[in-house]
Amino acid sequence: MPSDTIVFNDHPLVIHAQKAADADAAAAPHKSLSLTAQAEFEIVAGEDAGPNAALPKFRMVAYTGGPMKVAGWRHPVVIDLAGLAIPSQSRPIRFGHDASAGVGHTSAVAVEDGKLVASGVISRDTHAAKEVVASARNGFPWQASVGASVEAFEFLRENQSATVNGREVQGPLNIVRRATLGEISFVDLGADGGTTASIAASGEAVGAGGSDNGGTAGGETVPGSSSAGTPDPVRDLRAQMAAETDRIAAIRRLCAAGGGTHPGIESQAIREGWDATRTELEVLRASRPKPPAGPAIHAQGHAGVTQNVLEAACILSGRLENPEKHCNERDLEAASRAFGRTMGLQELLLHAAWANGYSGRTFRDWHGVMDAAFGRHIEASVGNSTISISGILSNVANKFLLEGFFSVERVWRNICAVRSVTDFKTVTSYRLTGNDGYEKVAPGGEIKHGTLGEESYSNKAETYALMLSIDRTDIINDDLGAITTVPRKLGSGSGKTINEVFWAAFMANGGFFTVGNKNYITGADTALGIDGLTKAEVAFMDQVDSDGKPIGVLPSILLVPTALSAMGSQLFKSLELRDNTAAAKYPITNPHQGKFRVEVSRYLGNPKFTGNSTKAWYLLADASDLPIVEMAFLNGQEAPTIETAEQAFNRLGIQMRGYHDFGVALQDPRGGVKSKGEA
Repeated sequence: MPSDTIVFNDHPLVIHAQKAADADAAAAPHKSLSLTAQAEFEIVAGEDAGPNAALPKFRMVAYTGGPMKVAGWRHPVVIDLAGLAIPSQSRPIRFGHDASAGVGHTSAVAVEDGKLVASGVISRDTHAAKEVVASARNGFPWQASVGASVEAFEFLRENQSATVNGREVQGPLNIVRRATLGEISFVDLGADGGTTASIAASGEAVGAGGSDNGGTAGGETVPGSSSAGTPDPVRDLRAQMAAETDRIAAIRRLCAAGGGTHPGIESQAIREGWDATRTELEVLRASRPKPPAGPAIHAQGHAGVTQNVLEAACILSGRLENPEKHCNERDLEAASRAFGRTMGLQELLLHAAWANGYSGRTFRDWHGVMDAAFGRHIEASVGNSTISISGILSNVANKFLLEGFFSVERVWRNICAVRSVTDFKTVTSYRLTGNDGYEKVAPGGEIKHGTLGEESYSNKAETYALMLSIDRTDIINDDLGAITTVPRKLGSGSGKTINEVFWAAFMANGGFFTVGNKNYITGADTALGIDGLTKAEVAFMDQVDSDGKPIGVLPSILLVPTALSAMGSQLFKSLELRDNTAAAKYPITNPHQGKFRVEVSRYLGNPKFTGNSTKAWYLLADASDLPIVEMAFLNGQEAPTIETAEQAFNRLGIQMRGYHDFGVALQDPRGGVKSKGEA
């Protein structure tokens, strides 16, 4: 089984799609040496007309969208299918991820109901393709392995939750946010050797024993089996063909209901496997009347347009991912009906102005629209404003700001403790120390008093901020993208600032990681490898408290620069390492496999930061056990805030300011060990 077909957090691993008699069982995690997901897998005879008529076909549910337990990884993994890029519907099918062992190609790959579904034909004239088909006829239970590259992931901490693939998941777990599908391979052994699949080829039953009179798998009835218990692949194939015929007929009926005006929807629905419900929804959306073109508005606004509807329209027009997470369905439906996905900035300002009593119909009166939109000179008869343009811009901008904020590296969040502070004063935290060991009770039952001392650590939140503007040109050009691009930049800028402040404090630590503190080791034998990691582990484990006794905390995080990412991944995941020098070419058992979660930061080796090194690395305790560094956020607000207002009198446009209140400070030096990685 290959081990380098997917890169997760810059580390190679394999996603295996396993066959299962029951697709619902795929929600249960399975343990293996690689990332695994159960799958429903079947090979059927090709019966369609055309060049592929005689070729065997397959269909699989490659991933069900739920959490997966990965051997060697501390927490489960979920792939966010909303972020899975499928470059084309035709993806290569191989044998064992070997590019020289082609088997066929897919004809359709899609996400359906929170699952990844693929189908295609065994189209290659290779030894591998012939072996797959021949073995399938003999009843061999083939499994599949999906190769993809991962560009971004997020770690969901304990007590945090998120919605992924239409279901709520609870931390701690890893969420793969962006990935690109590569290829799919047949393999003979996945993570769960007990999985099975119903197989049919060339229109003939090919059960494990060649019989078509009954059989079960693992005590469960295989789909398509007869009442006697044996698989009936011919009947199963006919049922699938009938269901597909009914699906296509329903799609064509729905698309023809509007006078045959939706051929594009019809072909896409058939090609991508849509059901009737989704097809009907797309037809209804396409049938809505389109808003008039151009910035001029010749009505006093759409009836029922509220502030929430305008916010939803901005989100739809800005193409924010997963809009249903930010607005309720009713507001999104009203926004789509009133504005489609093309609302302009002028239209937004006009609606706010109308709500505040503005009587003009177009944007020609620039100053009048802006005065009314921002609530100036409102006539008494109008009463209170029902729409606040400042509130809309701030709410919408905050959502796009968060998208930018979470797009930058967040390794700092995985290695530090987080605390909430209520003001900007220096706060001091205390950790109790002293004699807390139990002693034998003497005759008479007297219990001796222990002694407690304390160690203190301080931190302080400070404000970091930036202001950007949307000028009059953007408004005249009716560029709604300005209120989405600017906050994205403010969000990513805040994320970069946190990284710069955090890593500057972490690395510029001349008096923290020292030989005197017994948390700094040097020498050629500290280079990252089995021996170097062993030496660091011993140094960490030998640390003592103020009474000279072991601290009782275990290391759990291996923090490395990008130059050591591959070695860190090998030490974490490989059962053995091979020395390929001329003197030693034998495998060496890896005693650290699965011990320490690897975190990779590009800041550790960046020459702009004091204390940078491409060879130095760190072995750290989990922050919940013994934090070596702490982040303090004002009122617990871990994300930045954005505010909007009209420009000052001497400027034309709208201004946006983003600010973030946080502080970082090193804490207990016994929470980690730094290895220089060289002499």
